[in-house]
Amino acid sequence: MTVDEQHDGATAPRRRADVLDESAIPGPGRFTGPATGAELPMLAGFLADQRATLELKCAGLDEELALRSAEPSTLSLLGLVRHLADMERHWFREILAGRPDVRPLFSSPDSPDGDFDEAKAGPEAVKEAWEAWREAVAFSDRFTAGAPDLDVTGEDAWRGRVSLRWVLIHMIEEYARHNGHADLLRERIDGTRGL
Repeated sequence: MTVDEQHDGATAPRRRADVLDESAIPGPGRFTGPATGAELPMLAGFLADQRATLELKCAGLDEELALRSAEPSTLSLLGLVRHLADMERHWFREILAGRPDVRPLFSSPDSPDGDFDEAKAGPEAVKEAWEAWREAVAFSDRFTAGAPDLDVTGEDAWRGRVSLRWVLIHMIEEYARHNGHADLLRERIDGTRGL
């Protein structure tokens, strides 16, 4: 993942829309899900693509994940990972699986933006965030795969009754919005650009 590419021995600038090197993350790669057919695999594929994009935007970084965008903002790549781990847990585990005992890991009523405000540099903090995110994604994927259909519902204090269909679409939107933030954060850290 570099800003410039080598072509015939010469360095040429990359376009922002060029695809990032996907060898940094395991799996079949992004944008390989179905483009026709049943709704559930298509939605799950789009969500998987957005999750993989977040991983790519953070690939190769450790301490730098906690670098802030610009004062006074507390937005950071590490904060995004923490926030999205909490969102996965909230929508799939707490709301759809009906587990009101599930609470955010990185924020609280006393620190509602703790996922961002309290994201501090350090290998343990980075490891904790990625482990929480991966565990939450794994649960979400198992829940989605085991659902009888997209009309499974749960009750949310903000939206009222929501369906699995709505949650999948909302999570695609949530990741897409925050992946836009990740684009800017990553470019500010080391100049890396790409889709």
